[in-house]
Amino acid sequence: MQDTRPSPISGTWYPGSPDALVASVDSQLKAAQIPLPQGEVVGIIAPHAGHRYSGGVAAHAFRYLEGLEPEIVAVLSPMHQPYQGHLYTTGHQSYATPLGKIPVEHSLVDRLDETLQTKSSLTIERIRDDQEHSLEIELPFLQRVIETPFRLLPLMLRDQSRETCEALGSALADVLAKEKHVLVASSDLSHFKSDELARQLDAVMLERIEAFNPVGVLDAEEQNIGFACGRGAIAAVLWAAEGLGADRVEILKYATSGDVTGDQTAVVGYAAAVITR
Repeated sequence: MQDTRPSPISGTWYPGSPDALVASVDSQLKAAQIPLPQGEVVGIIAPHAGHRYSGGVAAHAFRYLEGLEPEIVAVLSPMHQPYQGHLYTTGHQSYATPLGKIPVEHSLVDRLDETLQTKSSLTIERIRDDQEHSLEIELPFLQRVIETPFRLLPLMLRDQSRETCEALGSALADVLAKEKHVLVASSDLSHFKSDELARQLDAVMLERIEAFNPVGVLDAEEQNIGFACGRGAIAAVLWAAEGLGADRVEILKYATSGDVTGDQTAVVGYAAAVITR
């Protein structure tokens, strides 16, 4: 029997039954109207709150993966849990959602780990039974938009320093260069600000993302002018995408949790983007 990571969020962050999950994800995808891509899709950026809150925004990014046939999907997310290291992946052989299992390509994780160690002092630590939601929340969308079998390269960043993100992005570009792949960066934006302030902060972050400026993405929080909990995932994906020939980011959709709940006093910002070459 395959060793599968048990889901800590199925039935809470997204519907727990296959039929309900398909209906929910497909309805959000159907509602997301998108323009034609301005080039070949290399990756996407998507939010990671519960599907009820951010799924409608995320769907705009995932629509761009429809019809693609990647063999490897690299999903980068923050690590919200209090581990002490820098980079993590799962120690299990697969992730599971109500829509089925997605195998993890551990041989590629090993190659990435080796490449990282030649470029830096970083290593990728394997963990089991983690509670991290920000990577798993993207998987049901991937399972609905990618119709061919694919394997997962899951990476969670606890350290979001420039040194770590740039080294990871460079190593990712190296190991994915000969693979049929797509990149996914998982991040929300400002957290628990008024809707007015959130939109101001998020506009700065989105401007830097759309300018293909990973350093600016990382610096925005230090400058107290923008915030993204997965800024390291975004920056690493931008560096990887650049190494793979990408040269354009397009912001597709922006909203806050207040657009769903009606509460404008303390919102979370969500955005979807597509990265092309």
